Amino acid sequence: MQIDLRTVSITPLRQTYNHIAERLGTDKPASRYLEGTMDVQPTHNFHYRPTWDPEHELFDPSRTRLVMKDWYALKDPRQFYYGTYTQARARMQEVAEADFAFVEERGLADRFDDTARRTALDFYLPLRHVAWGANMNGAYQCAYGYGTAITQPCLYAGMDQLGIAQYLTRLGLLLGSQGELEAGKQAWLEAPAWQSLRRLVEDTWVMKDWFELYVAQNVALDGILFGLAYKEVDQVISEQAGPTVSMLTRFQAEWSQEANKWVDAVIKAAAAESAENKALLSGWYAHWRARVQEALAPVAELALGADGAAALERTVAAVDARMNKAGLAIGA
Repeated sequence: MQIDLRTVSITPLRQTYNHIAERLGTDKPASRYLEGTMDVQPTHNFHYRPTWDPEHELFDPSRTRLVMKDWYALKDPRQFYYGTYTQARARMQEVAEADFAFVEERGLADRFDDTARRTALDFYLPLRHVAWGANMNGAYQCAYGYGTAITQPCLYAGMDQLGIAQYLTRLGLLLGSQGELEAGKQAWLEAPAWQSLRRLVEDTWVMKDWFELYVAQNVALDGILFGLAYKEVDQVISEQAGPTVSMLTRFQAEWSQEANKWVDAVIKAAAAESAENKALLSGWYAHWRARVQEALAPVAELALGADGAAALERTVAAVDARMNKAGLAIGA
């Protein structure tokens, strides 16, 4: 019996979903990111307005003063949807786990310089609470934001901050003990150097405008704090005692560089929408930049002494340059 195998080419009736084809202007294959992101949020046929906020629909663009013709213009250049996001974080976690294992197996923490150890513990452990606050703010932006293109990565950023809090906890346990974690908590609650930053974090929890919160948290606080903590302070500790702390905070340093690409793209798209948006965003950034700089001044001095003010100025200038490139009016 002879079997004749032939290849048959089947032309699909359509290349993607109708609403994606309408956005692309043609029926051509779309990326998984676009198909899993664009126009996913419900827009019609809500059963009732939220009983806790009857002035707004469940999904309502008026929850922020920022105005966009199309909220899906705020796309993520990393093209993260659930699949690609978890894959990217799994790779980063593998590297982080290897770094922690390397430090522990070779006893690097035990041989770490005591002065540098004290600086690292006193500075990094209270930042666990800043990261936890950022986790809450990411969840708020996701819950009250508008358009899956922006709410989806906001939630991812919030979950990343929870992971950062956990890595800082592990740093404390590796360089110190359980008692160091409690000391860090008490410093966050009582030490004068941390109270301005603590107040700022707690003030962000009661903000209503979710996009202003985005500017306060993702642009100003994360941008300035991560530059100070994982560049300026890390560099000084490395010069004093080697790269042990750099290995234990690699996740945070690499994450901030990646997240900045998304933050800058969102601000650039929002500012380019209209002159009103640009002015609004510039005002928000100026306000929160000033508050963050004031709150971090005693923290920078705690870690770097007399050099803290100059280090903080450099981190602020770096974020200013990013926002100027994104289209904001800096110092106007």
